[in-house]
Amino acid sequence: MGKYDTSKLRNLGIIAHGGAGKTSLAEAILYDTGMIDRLGRVDDGTSTMDFEPEEIKRKISITSSLDHCEWNGHSIHLVDTPGYGNFIADTRACMRALDCAVVILSAISGVKAQTEEIWQWANEFEIPRIAFVNKMDRERASFLRAIDDMEKALGARGVAIQIPLGAEENFEGVIDLVKMKAYRYAKDQSGKYTEEAIPPEYQADAQRLREQMVETVAEAYDALTEKFLETGELTEEEILDGLRVGTMRNTFTAVLCGSAAMNVGVPHLLDAICAYLPSPLDRTKAVGIHPKSGDIIERAPDESEPFSALVFKTTSDPYTGKITIFRVYSGVLNSDSTVYNSSKDVQERIGQIYELEGKKQKPIKQAVAGDIVAVAKLKETVTGDTLCDEAKSIVYEPAKLLQPVISYAIEPKTKNDEDKIHSALHKMIEEEPTLESHRDTQTKELIISGMGQVHLEVIVEKMKRKFGVEVLLKTPKVPYLETIRGTAKVQGKYKKQSGGRGQYGDCWIEMSPQPRGEGYFFDDKIVGGVIPRQYIPAVDKGIQEASQEGFLAGYPVVDFKVALYDGSFHTVDSSEMAFKVAGSMAFKKAMELCKPVLLEPIVNMKITVPDENMGDVIGDLNSRRGKVVGVEPKANSQIIKAVVPMSEVLAYSNDLKSMTSDRGLFTTEFSHYEEVPSHLAQKVIAEAAASKNNHQ
Repeated sequence: MGKYDTSKLRNLGIIAHGGAGKTSLAEAILYDTGMIDRLGRVDDGTSTMDFEPEEIKRKISITSSLDHCEWNGHSIHLVDTPGYGNFIADTRACMRALDCAVVILSAISGVKAQTEEIWQWANEFEIPRIAFVNKMDRERASFLRAIDDMEKALGARGVAIQIPLGAEENFEGVIDLVKMKAYRYAKDQSGKYTEEAIPPEYQADAQRLREQMVETVAEAYDALTEKFLETGELTEEEILDGLRVGTMRNTFTAVLCGSAAMNVGVPHLLDAICAYLPSPLDRTKAVGIHPKSGDIIERAPDESEPFSALVFKTTSDPYTGKITIFRVYSGVLNSDSTVYNSSKDVQERIGQIYELEGKKQKPIKQAVAGDIVAVAKLKETVTGDTLCDEAKSIVYEPAKLLQPVISYAIEPKTKNDEDKIHSALHKMIEEEPTLESHRDTQTKELIISGMGQVHLEVIVEKMKRKFGVEVLLKTPKVPYLETIRGTAKVQGKYKKQSGGRGQYGDCWIEMSPQPRGEGYFFDDKIVGGVIPRQYIPAVDKGIQEASQEGFLAGYPVVDFKVALYDGSFHTVDSSEMAFKVAGSMAFKKAMELCKPVLLEPIVNMKITVPDENMGDVIGDLNSRRGKVVGVEPKANSQIIKAVVPMSEVLAYSNDLKSMTSDRGLFTTEFSHYEEVPSHLAQKVIAEAAASKNNHQ
């Protein structure tokens, strides 16, 4: 048996857009539960959960961090998640492992695009949640406006179970609509409060909102609805029960209020977390498949079941090495044991098990169903893998990854950095699964792709800090191609006589265009042995090699057909080498005559923007030579589908950010190649020539 009864466990995420106050709320929770003895601040770089140097420098959460605390006999595993678009992929991975969440609504700015996206994920993973209207002590704070905004933007039914006592600089505490009591908080951030009667000036509002609350709560289940219809009232116990059931079923969202920075309302929020949000036992059984048969298997959150867990996060610590963080869904895991990674079909040795406390790790002997724990130095296991008992194996489906939206070329600063760059990137990708890297076969650049410019800048900073590798970020080269529009017949003749054995190869080819995307085709039309059989593949090879460097700007040539129809040879001087050279000479000659043109990559874009920014964004796409192919309405926003030349959107994420006040989201994927308009082609050709001269 674990230290806590599983029914008293809460695996809780704090979720919202960036700047809503998630980390400050986590800090107040840790302080009020006695986990820390002083209240840190994000702005001072002293908070428990934002401890990475990159977070302290930017004053934002870049990666989710974990801690745990105890409240009223309950154990709460706390996950403080990032809210900025560049970093929310990590939030999605963590949400797969959570049972419940507190959504923060800002009393000033309401709901932003990232909150909408995270809310959708909470729906997808069926995570029950309550809402906390934060920053009630700030200027222009409005509790009811925040609820209204939540209902409009998120399509949620908000039910106020508290109202604020005062607002802005006069914010002093909360009024509980269940107990009909006021709680006035001390102004010293201690989280201490006194209970009193509701002041007369708040009586009417409290009564009105209580009636609305009781009406909504009565819909939680049939027996409660019948009781309410008969008597028009519910007892305190019935309200509490209705709030719990309605929250579990996502019928409505209970809304509380406070100020995380001032530590006002946080103890009451903790009470609500324990009272209304689910334990692992309240959730449905974990569902996975058998790795070999593919049969569906269920696991109950019980210690008597076989061990199973899902890895949802990996970090690397300069001292401890790789740290693997996972949620135990069933059974028991002991320190110093061996488990089976069913995703990779390998055994993994488990050493010490840890509970995470911000940047610190606390050793524990055992993890049980419902726990979130970490182990160090697993060899093969990465984020998304399942760990289990080999005799009773199961594979859980991880959260689907978000697609990267921006790419940069990276180059090492020194030869020493070049040697270490691949190992450092490999470790960073283990930590950040949305990071991708590849060598562009055409431009030969090492490309990294991520969730935004700031994301990639942070990756570069981490590579330097953690692995001592320094790299520069550069805008990647656009992988242009060349093709032809005309047909030509040319001779390629290579003849070299200078004492001893000479070289002789002679071929006639007809070069013509192929439909876009058809690639290269070689047609052997030699008859009567004018070129011997063994030399024909050499002509083909010579053409293919020469086509890697085109005529206009040195880009590969595609979509053309070559017919080899005539030629001659010398019985002594001909060789494969000579015919290969003849083939490449013929190709270069033909390119001059075949009306060569430049092709550019075109991408499909899906851009989600708030209604009020749609005109600006479409106007901007038109100015980038984009074509809008469709618009789909979505709650308070529009999804614009467009095809746009890649060269026009290399730095699009920053431009979209400024057009939409950081509320726009987009994805791109390669679509096809199209001809570059001639005035722009001249520019690309001139740049290629200048670059070639510089390198000579």
